Amino acid sequence: MKGDGVVRYERNPAEENEYEYEYEEEERIVEELGMYKGKVRLVNSEEPTEETMLLWGIQQPTFSKPNAFARQTSLQLRVDACGRSLSILQSPSNLGTPGVTGSVMWDSGVVLGKFLEHSVESGRIHLQGKKVVELGSGCGLVGCVAALLGAQAILTDLPDRLRLLKKNVEANFYGDVRGSAAVNELTWGDEDNDMRNPLPDYVLGSDVIYSEGAVMDLLATLLDLSGTRTTVILAGELRNDAILEYFLQAAAEDFTIGRVDQKQWHPDCRSARVVIYVLVKKQRNL
Repeated sequence: MKGDGVVRYERNPAEENEYEYEYEEEERIVEELGMYKGKVRLVNSEEPTEETMLLWGIQQPTFSKPNAFARQTSLQLRVDACGRSLSILQSPSNLGTPGVTGSVMWDSGVVLGKFLEHSVESGRIHLQGKKVVELGSGCGLVGCVAALLGAQAILTDLPDRLRLLKKNVEANFYGDVRGSAAVNELTWGDEDNDMRNPLPDYVLGSDVIYSEGAVMDLLATLLDLSGTRTTVILAGELRNDAILEYFLQAAAEDFTIGRVDQKQWHPDCRSARVVIYVLVKKQRNL
């Protein structure tokens, strides 16, 4: 207490730093990004290391159970979504083939599929009649969910992955379906594709940030498919902080990136090993 009778509280340096951190966190929260009408935390484009340090420090993915929702040893995975039990065929025998990861489901795919369902139900995303392109579809769960939620979905992957993908689309499209699903070949980095006219409303991807060597081709395709109204939603497994950091640093050149808090995910499908980002292409002043 000083002579004027007012009790003043002075923060110590540690409390001051904590206050500044909380203030910075609040400053980076935006109410929506692109066509995603939910809160996201903007990633600091100048310091992508900060994002990976936060994720590994807060979520501690290495201490969490892998494949909490996916069963990679089985030939079939069942996922309840959109009022039906989806049957997803897998090919575990191909998992050991170098470079082949799309023959089985990963947690990030299940999380993203249920996230879409929950976001549509809560009004944060509207997929009815929207053009959706899924990259690296693999077994096709995410694209199938998008189509069942009303999207005109195009599921894409490399030529040797399309057979399994087509089987899963055919197996899950019966009865009253709100949208549609088509399967197309797409190699990342290849500018010769017919999915740009018109540009998609949404581009989706799960577990597509898995290799440093594939990052630039992935970004080239994201840029090629993104217009002023395109919203990109990516879910990824937290395996390698260096690869994620490399992606965020490169993507920040052309995209505004926001991380979706797990409170906005489906309550039954949350994992400390998974992260969801929303990306929107930056508008350049001519």
